[in-house]
Amino acid sequence: MKISKAYFFILLMIIYFSLSCDQSLNKELPVYNPSDFNPELVDISLQNKKEDHTVLDFELINQNGELITQDHYKDKIYIVDFFFTSCPSICPIMTTNMAKLQNKFYNENDVMFLSISVTPNMDSIPVLKKYAIEQGVIDSKWNITTGNKKHIYELARKSYFAAVDQGDGGVQDFIHTPYFILVDKKKRIRGVYDGTKDIEVERLERDIKILTN
Repeated sequence: MKISKAYFFILLMIIYFSLSCDQSLNKELPVYNPSDFNPELVDISLQNKKEDHTVLDFELINQNGELITQDHYKDKIYIVDFFFTSCPSICPIMTTNMAKLQNKFYNENDVMFLSISVTPNMDSIPVLKKYAIEQGVIDSKWNITTGNKKHIYELARKSYFAAVDQGDGGVQDFIHTPYFILVDKKKRIRGVYDGTKDIEVERLERDIKILTN
């Protein structure tokens, strides 16, 4: 049987894109340590650390009033962001994008999500619950949390490196960051993404797939 040039070209393109997809999913993601970040994002006590960074253990309260710790994310791949429910600018975009990721990975039991309020004095459990319902949060996949402000701000600055300033978590201290942080099953940071940009969220989606394969 004679194969036309057009058919042969299409067949080559299918093979090319199939191989490209396989290579993308087999790509090894970097492991991020404090020294890999812009120093402004890292607490001064950790700026020179070049290896073995793992995210800190945490104690937070979710939208259902439940205590959430690192144990809930043991052996999980998860995405973290810092937000507040009354934010009129970047947070609604970030939450919408997180919800899209939640829905895309709904059937992936190894993938979870964690949002941490930077205004815990305002974001009470009832406020978080209302917000979670409005945003379509699935309780088994995504915890919307509050907690002790100093603990939260320490997580942002010493664990996930999401804040471009220093502070003590006091009354006047305030974090406002667009970042999504990807954490693997060994509690290591594997990627940082601008949660307000579609192209970055698409990159995050690809990287989650790499870690789940």
